[in-house]
Parts: sequence; structure tokens; C-alpha cells
Amino acid sequence: MELVLVHPQIPHNTGCAARLAAALGLRLHLVKPLGFSLEDRYLKRAGLDYWPMVDLVVHEDWKHAAEFLQEKAERPLAERIHLLSARGGTSLFQTRFQADGVLVFGSESHGLPASLLAAHPQRRVYIPIREDVRSLNLANVVCLSAYTAMNQAGVPLPENSGGYVPYQGPDAGAQPQDMAKDSST
Repeated sequence: MELVLVHPQIPHNTGCAARLAAALGLRLHLVKPLGFSLEDRYLKRAGLDYWPMVDLVVHEDWKHAAEFLQEKAERPLAERIHLLSARGGTSLFQTRFQADGVLVFGSESHGLPASLLAAHPQRRVYIPIREDVRSLNLANVVCLSAYTAMNQAGVPLPENSGGYVPYQGPDAGAQPQDMAKDSST
């Protein structure tokens, strides 16, 4: 399962998504333009010291992201993506997920690009909220969606005995800009 943030604007939300990606062992994709630098202190702080555990890929645009996500995949991307939107589509809790799913989230202020939603109208997914609430926080939506999709698809969740052992890998202390891979290289 993959997490994709398209044009994220708030570093704290992206940092929280990165921390979640580390906790679940999922790859996190960021699609430019970003509303912040990978060196932003709020991004670093929200991700805490988990950045070395984040499989982070940065894409120049959706075209590059789609090519990367399709590469080596058994099923077409169009069958694997789930476009999380505040409005329209199928409820998150009625959506059928598979282990190779790609959860795609839009920016905090604009959501997903209209062209992407129009290209895949049957792949829209929403989280039920009251009509007088515009939307939920992006970090909350990413978290709820990832756990729900993994559980529903039968993807094993990490084992946790309640303990904590600090990461001791060779890149301990690395920051977001150190961990980011550019999909065009």
C-alpha cells in the first residue's frame, strides 16, 4: 500500500503523514509543488526522529508519480488508486481495498486536482462528516484511511508489544531532505 500527498501545503500535516508511514512501513510520495521546503523545521518536528524510517519519494508532478507507481505493478494504477476527497464518491467504510492500493490525498486548501478527479470519477472516496463541516484535517484523514484500508485489505498491521526501542540504523538522525528520493533519477 502506498500513500500519496498531492501538493501538500502544511508541513506539520506532511510530517504527521511521514511519521504514520514510518509506523506502518508504507512508502510516502509527495507530488510537487510543495507548500514548504523539505528543510522546514515544522516538517522535521512533526516527523520527529523517524525520518530515517520513512521511504520518501518526491515527484515533480502527477505524471511522474503515476509512472513511478505503475512501474513494476501487476495491476494498472487506475484500478489501484483511491482518491480521497471531502465530497463525493464512496464512503471509506464501504470501499473495497486491496494490498496494492494507492491512497491519494490532495492539498489542505484545494483538495485533489480537478483533472485527476475527472479522470477517475469511480475512484473517489470520502470520510463521512456532517454537512456543516467543510473537511477534516489532512493528517487525520491520512491516518484513518491508511489503517482502514490496510485492515480491510488484510494487510498485516505491525506487531506491537507496547514497548519502544529507538531506531539505531546507519542513517539515524537523518532529516527529510536526506531521505527523499527523486522519482526522476
